Amino acid sequence: MIDKLALRAQLRAERDAFAIEASEAILAPEAFVERLRPEMIVATYVAIGSEADPTQLAAAAAEKGCALALPFVVDRAAPIRFLAWQMGEPLVKGPFSLRQPHENSPEVAPDVILTPLVGFDARLNRLGQGAAHYDRAFARYPDAWRVGVAWAMQQVPAIPSEIWDVPLQAVITEEGMTWHAEA
Repeated sequence: MIDKLALRAQLRAERDAFAIEASEAILAPEAFVERLRPEMIVATYVAIGSEADPTQLAAAAAEKGCALALPFVVDRAAPIRFLAWQMGEPLVKGPFSLRQPHENSPEVAPDVILTPLVGFDARLNRLGQGAAHYDRAFARYPDAWRVGVAWAMQQVPAIPSEIWDVPLQAVITEEGMTWHAEA
């Protein structure tokens, strides 16, 4: 079994090195845009450091008439909440260098959850930051479409998974989108 801590450290270092040279943006693939419907709520995130930036995906969702939300984090143990947000609205500083909506923004239930990744595999298992925030969010919103956003170089042969790990239904990289047909 691969040690998740060691794999996470290795993948972060590789992602950091890659992002220094990365010039391609993560664009909204047609298959992603086709799934969006007006009135859907799309939870996105503000990229930190070398994370793949979902800005173009959020912009495509807003253009399709979707409402946007961002994660609101209190600490490592508390579940994340998704708070309503519009592109261009000011953000406040949160823990872990996060930029998030003000705590008084309305909480919403997302239909689509865009999640940053440290790594992923062909079965769409994901490796996140290690606090299980998104695993708990996926459990709380089981009908939401779970979409990872990453650089293609973050794909590895296998991500070790635990019983509580919830796989993604799609991953979008600078090379396009991979998804499970039943998703």
